[in-house]
Amino acid sequence: MTFGVVEGARGEEFVSAVAGHPFGDIQFTGDRFPLAEVRLVAPMLPSKIVAIGKNYADHVREMGGDEPPAEPVIFSKPSTSVIGPGEAVAYPEKLSQRVDFEGELAVVIGRLCREVPVERAHEVIFGYTCANDVTARDLQKRDGQWTRAKGFDTFCPLGPWIETVLDPSDLAITTTVNGEIRQSGRTSQLLHDVPTLVAYVSAVMTLIPGDVILTGTPAGVGPLTVGDEVSVGIEGIGTLTNRVVSRD
Repeated sequence: MTFGVVEGARGEEFVSAVAGHPFGDIQFTGDRFPLAEVRLVAPMLPSKIVAIGKNYADHVREMGGDEPPAEPVIFSKPSTSVIGPGEAVAYPEKLSQRVDFEGELAVVIGRLCREVPVERAHEVIFGYTCANDVTARDLQKRDGQWTRAKGFDTFCPLGPWIETVLDPSDLAITTTVNGEIRQSGRTSQLLHDVPTLVAYVSAVMTLIPGDVILTGTPAGVGPLTVGDEVSVGIEGIGTLTNRVVSRD
């Protein structure tokens, strides 16, 4: 397993293998593989996933809230919740009867940083990927805090890759279940934009290369069932697809 850079024209993409990790000066090994023959895994295994709740006004309303929060609401997901494209989301049927999808834009940090000013946030961002903040909704409501509901193994699909050249300010984001559109929004609807989130989170904790910030989900969240295929697509990045299986 290795890091690589996706290159080439659409339909003729190949992956150029990278020596070591991509956070710094990239050195290619000389090995190249057709993208169609490569098995993609999660593009990184972060030390931490910092997620933002209630960051789209329409999602706040659908969850029963009246006023959006004045400041970002942060919570975390464990690194053990990360899976990649094509891997299965494991539904913990013995513990939860309501597991929801939440399509999101994910920010990948590229430099060790702390207390980053808003105007310099772009300097510490490595790139962007698709994420699904899978949530056991019944446990979230029961617990009153979100760690258990969002922390199950496989509850943070990431991928299919990291797009390093992208303006995140107004991207279309869509979630489909079995081909049917369930969420459709734009990152321009974020209550707190990407630079603000990087500054806010880094004021609390040190971020290291590979750490991920999930920026929040638009309205339309809903339940998954075993056998479903859920896809999160983001303009300029690609599509992350996972199938739901029973854990029990």
